[in-house]
Amino acid sequence: MGQEYRRTATTVSLINYHFVFCPRYRRKIFVKQVDARFKELMLQLCMENNWLIIEMEVMPDHVHLFLNVLPTDSPADIMAKLKGATSRYLRQEFEHLNHLPSLWTRSYLVSTAGNVSSETVKRYVEEQKTRG
Repeated sequence: MGQEYRRTATTVSLINYHFVFCPRYRRKIFVKQVDARFKELMLQLCMENNWLIIEMEVMPDHVHLFLNVLPTDSPADIMAKLKGATSRYLRQEFEHLNHLPSLWTRSYLVSTAGNVSSETVKRYVEEQKTRG
């Protein structure tokens, strides 16, 4: 798995986010057809928004999503789009999900990941002071 550098007219970036998010009440909703449909929706939404899925793992009660995105895409905007659209479509297609007041919790975990460790970046920045 190589690193995906993104290029725009003015920027070259390597921004990877790891998201973890759960259904409301941590219900085990991702089984059978719901699991398959959710994955299809995620692929479609990510393609539409120019986000590259590096890895996705859907467990019965939570989702791990590793995305490569452009610098103009904030984690909050990404989650709002993904959770909003998947909730709407899944609740339309699977009646048994309508008993929940909302499909997703409001919370999620996001962390950044890149090509080097935080310690390596810190050391590089500190060493800039000593360069001529």
